[in-house]
Amino acid sequence: MKKLLQSLVLILLSIPLSLYAQRDTEHWFAPMAARTAVLSSPQQALYFSTDSTTPFPVEIYSNNNVIGTVTISKGNPQTFSVPLNNMITSATSDLFHPINKGLYTKGAKPYFVTFRFSVSSHGEILTSKGKAGIGTKFYAVVSPIEDIQVSSTNPLLNFTTGILATEDNTTVTVSDYAAEVVFTNGNTGLTTPTLTFTLNKGQSYIIEGISNKTGNKDGFIGAKIESNKPISVTNGNFNGQFAIDPAGGYWDGSDIVMDQSVPVDRLGNEFVVVKGNGNINEKMEDALIVATEDGTEVYINNATTPVYVLNEGEYYRVNKTNNNNYINQGNDHYNMYIKTSKNVYVYQLLAGVATSNATIGFNYIPPLNCYLPRKIDEIGMINILPPTTNNVKLNILTEAGAVVTVNNGTPPATQGPYPVLGTSSWVSYSVPNVTGNMTITSSKAVTAGISGGSGVVGYGGYFAGFSSIPVIAKQTGDCIPGIILEVDDSFESYQWYRNNNPIPGATSNSYVPTQSGNYVVKITVGTCPPVTTPVYKVFTCLTETTTNDTVCDGVKTIVPQFTNSTQSYVPGSVVIITPPANGNAVIDPTNGVISYAPNFGYFGPDSFVYKFCGNDPEFTDCEEVTLNLTVSESPIVTNAALRSCFIESNPATAVFNLTVASVTSQTGITKKYYPSPTDAHNGTNEIPDPVNYIAPNGVAYVKVTNAQGCYRIAEVTLTVLPPVKSTVLTDKVICMEDTTTLDAGPDFNGYQWSTGATTPSISNVGVGVYWVNLKTGDCITRQTVKVYPAEQPVITNLEISTTNLTVSAIGGTAPYQYSIDNIHWQDSNVFAEIPRGTGTVYVKDSYNCDPVTVDYTNPNIINVITPNGDGVNDILDYSSLAGKKNLVFNIFDRYGSKIYQGDKSNNYKWDGTIGTKKISTGSYWYEVGWNEPNKQLTPIKFTGWILVKNRD
Repeated sequence: MKKLLQSLVLILLSIPLSLYAQRDTEHWFAPMAARTAVLSSPQQALYFSTDSTTPFPVEIYSNNNVIGTVTISKGNPQTFSVPLNNMITSATSDLFHPINKGLYTKGAKPYFVTFRFSVSSHGEILTSKGKAGIGTKFYAVVSPIEDIQVSSTNPLLNFTTGILATEDNTTVTVSDYAAEVVFTNGNTGLTTPTLTFTLNKGQSYIIEGISNKTGNKDGFIGAKIESNKPISVTNGNFNGQFAIDPAGGYWDGSDIVMDQSVPVDRLGNEFVVVKGNGNINEKMEDALIVATEDGTEVYINNATTPVYVLNEGEYYRVNKTNNNNYINQGNDHYNMYIKTSKNVYVYQLLAGVATSNATIGFNYIPPLNCYLPRKIDEIGMINILPPTTNNVKLNILTEAGAVVTVNNGTPPATQGPYPVLGTSSWVSYSVPNVTGNMTITSSKAVTAGISGGSGVVGYGGYFAGFSSIPVIAKQTGDCIPGIILEVDDSFESYQWYRNNNPIPGATSNSYVPTQSGNYVVKITVGTCPPVTTPVYKVFTCLTETTTNDTVCDGVKTIVPQFTNSTQSYVPGSVVIITPPANGNAVIDPTNGVISYAPNFGYFGPDSFVYKFCGNDPEFTDCEEVTLNLTVSESPIVTNAALRSCFIESNPATAVFNLTVASVTSQTGITKKYYPSPTDAHNGTNEIPDPVNYIAPNGVAYVKVTNAQGCYRIAEVTLTVLPPVKSTVLTDKVICMEDTTTLDAGPDFNGYQWSTGATTPSISNVGVGVYWVNLKTGDCITRQTVKVYPAEQPVITNLEISTTNLTVSAIGGTAPYQYSIDNIHWQDSNVFAEIPRGTGTVYVKDSYNCDPVTVDYTNPNIINVITPNGDGVNDILDYSSLAGKKNLVFNIFDRYGSKIYQGDKSNNYKWDGTIGTKKISTGSYWYEVGWNEPNKQLTPIKFTGWILVKNRD
């Protein structure tokens, strides 16, 4: 240290740096502890750069407050000066309890950021790993303090670890450090075997031990740091010394040895380390390996047997006893291959220049894998540490056979590629004297680092590659909606999955989730086997909504309901965040329903805020609702009644104009009409035409609503005025030739007959159909009346027996009267002693209308025939009746058996024979029938007996 203090006259004192960055949208920097003597002349700033050609702002936070903003774009990097107390403290009171130190930056697009700082005689660069640098399990790595002889008398050397929380309620446990460790607060690893503390977002916790305690030389290396939520870890030595005098002593030069760590899920087991600018013989160019699992075998270069086997938390310093592990591949290009059986941390111990043992540096080395990115774009102001510029050598690691460019140019053969002993898959390059902004591309996996210095200034580090497999990061946002997930854009194919199910069309390097769940991406590139990223859990943001409602008539019931989520709310999760000012809101614990009641007599605005959550046990959706209420009186309504005349086509119904029902006298209201009270309350099945509402007797319902949305339901009783008909006006029956009078009676307000008459009665009307409109009040009933013709009787049959005539009649209205001269009438239907020849029968019914008539013939009766051939009475001959319709006569013997039928075939004659045989002399019955040729074809039947005398 004495040598170091004497070098103050140089342009910039000994400043070994660690430069190792990751492009991302969010970056965290945990603070660190320093000794008071090294905090003079502080300078510190954040350096921002990006590959985005579109400018975008980046916000800088400390203690969750924005302390500044820069706007960056490709070719336009920016710096932001940081006050000392945001990141570095020498106050013991800031150690071992939660404090508000540390930095957090956030931008809309991915970017690089480094925290570059210097104090008198010391300097360092912390390069953020972005979201790859936060996690829940770490192992602390600090450099071993080899200059213990000096530190025992001058206790300015230390180890320090800063932890920064990225979320509220983060519980952190630090364990598995050596019992001999003595912390700055006096606690030891023996008395305090673990440190446990809780941090909120933006809070930090700093651990420190001073080198004048023997146990602090390396006792904190490999300490386990675990948390329940993601944290960022900065570890190392604010003032350290690991250089070893080749003669066996120790150098007194010291410097800041700090870097940002990564969680164990970002580690790997294959590494290439390219030597910096230091002197190998001083053993400043070295590598420190820290195991995370028992039984970790360590192989160097092409060795087939392990040089060491580590257990969890143990470390191995590669070149402490052997200077030959760096292999000169030509042109003083040295590299070293490290491979382990299990994932480990590898930190490079290096020097910025070859002329000073005080230019030590400390760099986490990214593990090799074919899923490293294909470009590093862009690193801004690569050779600047405030306030000077430096000479920088760029080291590139890439897969064998790759095409490499640096700022769009191909490196010459003298700069690489150089082989790596132990693997044929990787090569290295060295490009001297790089300055300004740098972009490195490769057709295969690539990472790049620098080794730089000027005078006694030295620093170095690597860019990109902080995970053995790709991991999902947030491009922007924290939850749905707004969160955008991404992986590096240099791979060949992508397939996103949610809850192990492929998402159709999600085949780019970024994805915007619309549902909470477990997300992974399956990625391929080149000949690498497909890999799937670790799960990224996406949650739905707290949904904040504002709704407006009205309270009418007292209590308002509010049932929590999600705006978008399909989850069911949990009753026990419902809470009132902000109570109402003008009322009371109470939650029913059994169902989560909120009941709001305004203060008595209060009308006006009120509001309260409530919150509820869903029933998914892992991805629980929550919503916070600001409910703005208007407390209002409901309209005053009265029930009404409407009467309307019947519809003639459907007398049980009428047309009602509901709009004229007087249900309220208030103004500023709206009325809607419904067929039922349920419809009225629910606003369903509204009556589309209330002016012409057709309904039977019943009730219609009016929803009367004021401007505040309060309503009441009024009933309108509907009465159908039925048709009123005359009780005296009835159908009549008259003779067709007569007329009559139709009388509706005196009990109506008006009359309108189909004849045009307007009197209660009309006269001299004949047979027909008539109507009259009868007015009762405002209703008119049309009554139809018919005047029927009396039904005429029908003479169905005439029977003539010798001189008697019997008339049979039906129809009409009995009793009948009969006549054969239309002058003399009798009640009997039998006439005696009718003369031979033709005549007419008359019949009329009780209506005494014109009689119906049937003509008849009473033929000359032959009672004896003597069929002996003498020409006298030989035959029974009715051929004179042949003109009668359906004429037929039959002969019956005394037993009633028909023995002969006279018809057209035998010319209605009979000669007393059956066939050719004469019948026996005797009396026989005969029957003659026909139909008179009138409209009714009245049947005539004539009967009698005949004596047949046959002579042999």
